[in-house]
This record gives sequence, C-alpha cells and structure tokens, in this order.
Amino acid sequence: MDTIASLFSFITTPVSWIIVQFHSLYGKIFGPDTGWAWGLSIVSLVILIRICLIPLFVKQIKATRGMQTLQPEMKKIQERYKNDKQRQSEEMMKLYKETGTNPLSSCLPILAQSPFFFALYHVLNSIATGKTIGAIDEPLLASARKAHIFGAPLAAKFTDSASDLAALGASLTDVRVVTAIMIILMSASQFFTQRQLMTKNVDMSVKTPFMQQQKMLMYVFPIMFAVFGINFPVGVLVYWLTTNVWTMGQQMYVIRQNPTPGSKAQAAFLERLQSKLVKNNGEKLRRGEKNIIKAIVAKGRDRNENERKFINGLSKAGLAANAEGLVTKSDSAVAVLDGEDGAAPAGAAKRQQPKRQSKSQRQSGASQQVSKSDDEPKTSLTKSDEPQDAKPKTPAKPAAAKQQPSAGARSKAKSGQRKGQQRPKHPSKK
Repeated sequence: MDTIASLFSFITTPVSWIIVQFHSLYGKIFGPDTGWAWGLSIVSLVILIRICLIPLFVKQIKATRGMQTLQPEMKKIQERYKNDKQRQSEEMMKLYKETGTNPLSSCLPILAQSPFFFALYHVLNSIATGKTIGAIDEPLLASARKAHIFGAPLAAKFTDSASDLAALGASLTDVRVVTAIMIILMSASQFFTQRQLMTKNVDMSVKTPFMQQQKMLMYVFPIMFAVFGINFPVGVLVYWLTTNVWTMGQQMYVIRQNPTPGSKAQAAFLERLQSKLVKNNGEKLRRGEKNIIKAIVAKGRDRNENERKFINGLSKAGLAANAEGLVTKSDSAVAVLDGEDGAAPAGAAKRQQPKRQSKSQRQSGASQQVSKSDDEPKTSLTKSDEPQDAKPKTPAKPAAAKQQPSAGARSKAKSGQRKGQQRPKHPSKK
C-alpha cells in the first residue's frame, strides 16, 4: 500500500495544504490540538473534492443508464457472435460508438478520487511515523499526533499493537472499538447505496446480465471495505465514511428528481408530478420537470407503463401535455393520448357503443312492434268523407287472437303437413 501511495506523492502537497487551511479555521473554534479540528478538516476536504466531481457524477449516471439501455442489444451481439470473440468485440465497440456510450464513464468518480485517497493515506501514515510531509511542518505534526477522535488517534489502525498505540497516547480497546464502529458504518452505507440503486432505480421490465452484476457488487463492495478497512488509519476511515454518506445522499436526490425510466422511483416521481400538475392546473413547472414531460411526449407509442398512467391521468383531469414539455387545460390545448400519435382533445368523451341485445329481447321487441301496428286504427277517409249515419265500429279483436291457429291447423301441423299455401304437384305424380 505504501508503494502505491508513493506513486501519488505529487498530490500530497496540495492535499496537505488544504487540510492545513481547514485546520486553521476549525482550530479557532474547537482548539488546534483537538480531534474535532483535524477530523472536520478531513470531512471538509471530502466535501470540497466531491463538489468538484459533480460533473463526473452526472456523466456517470448518464453512462450507467446508457449501459442499461444497451443491454438487450449487447446480449444479441453476444449470442450472434458467441464463437467469434474478435467479431463480438468489434460489434460491441461499434455499438458504443453509435450510441455515444463509454463503459468507463461509470467508473470516473472513483478513478478521480483515487489520487486524493492515496495522498491522504500517505499524509496520515507520515503523521503516524512522526515525519513531516507537504504543508505539515513540525508544530502541525505534533498537533496532529495529539488529536483523538473518541479516544482514537487520527493515525491509529485496527491492526496496531498496544505498544504502537501507547506511543500515540491511546489504548488498544478504544482504538479497536472506534475503528470497528467506523468500518461497520462504512460498509453499511456502501451496501445501502447500492441497494437503493437496485431496488428503486433499475428498469424492472428488462432482465439483463447487467442487473445481476450490480446485484453481486451490492454484496462484494461492503465485504471489500470491511477487509481493507482494518488496515486504514482512523483519518482515512473518516474520509471514506464521509464520501460514502455523500454518495448515498447525492444518489437519493438523483433518484427522487431524475429516476430511471421504468423503475419504481419513476412511478413515484410521476405520481407526485401528476398531483402537483392537477393542483396547480399545469403551472409552476421546473426546468427538469419540463424536460421529463417533453421526453415522455416524444416517446409516443414507446412509453412504458408508468408514463402511460401519467398521460392518462392528466387526460382524466382535463389537462394535456404538449411537445414543449408544458401542461395546459384540454379546452385550449391538444392532448397526447396514450397509444395515439394523432391529436385528440384531452377531455373528449368516448362514444358510447349500444349494448347488444339477446335473441329473446330482440324477438319480444319485434312482437311488441307488430302488435302495436295491428292495434293502430286505419283512417283512410277524411273527416268530411265520413257518413253521418255511420254506426260505431265494433272493437277489433286482439292481435293475439288473430295469430292463434285454429284447431284444424294444429291437427294438420301435428300430422306432418305444412301450414299455408301448398305447392301444386307435378302432373306426372298425380
């Protein structure tokens, strides 16, 4: 580890200078020889580095989502050229070039932090051995060796012997309890960060090998932190625990504000956004929300289940989303209905289809119409043409009586003869 750290010795001077500047600030508040002054200086160093790495973090998110999107295509290439590894590699590079995706982009924040991490380790190791380094001179070295965090010196490690810790003015029990708690917190924060990425911000509709790799890393990384953590000084544990907590909070913010399409986080985000739009009638949208709505509208038929529910929910509320990412009332805008590329009013009511009647209902309706037509009186003469001495007409017989067959007709029907007019027989058959 010392050999690797010495490779980054060119950055130890800037790192030590930053720590000294923060120490001079916190030393005025907590005292120059306290663990709070030196510990908060390390925490401030982490925060400063992570703020500078925010652009790389955004690039990492985009690269990770791009890799998730390309997983089905990559799987097809692997199956198509499974016997030709060279052609498979060429097709993979061609796919990355066409889509503008770089697999190494997801590792950029970790790679960018590595020089600072090893430089800080080298600085703390020099403090433990009593050597000046960078901007830390003899007075600052003596002050750093006196600093304790809950009874553990900054340069102490879990594997140090009792005699080494006694030289730093600490006991073996205090150092091992503090370092063990910090290692557990460091591993737990790493596990929780990876777990929320897998459970909330992954498209569950697509099962790819990438998901299996991420699931494996969820258990591998915490174990690695626990194994290597016993060889880290307390100051490095403070550094790594701080950066893990920062990563966890930063990722929670990204998952909440810009989730992966098709994930559980997207469903929760669109539900909150829909409630906000209904409450404000489509007003007071932020720039990020407009971009998300614009992307959903542009997908058309390719929307996932969460996006379809969002568009349909706006339509039911009388709102419409347009291609510019704005949401307006349906009476003055054109809604983008789910499953349709053309324009249609958002609040337009669907045409009601008549209910299909059964055969018995149709026959009963037809018989009622026939009986109604038979009951209506036929008035072909005008009022002036009617004779004055006409007798009142007798009431007509019910239609049911007219339709009732006679006894002779029933007997013929029973004997197998047809009802109604009979066709004449052929002369040859008489």
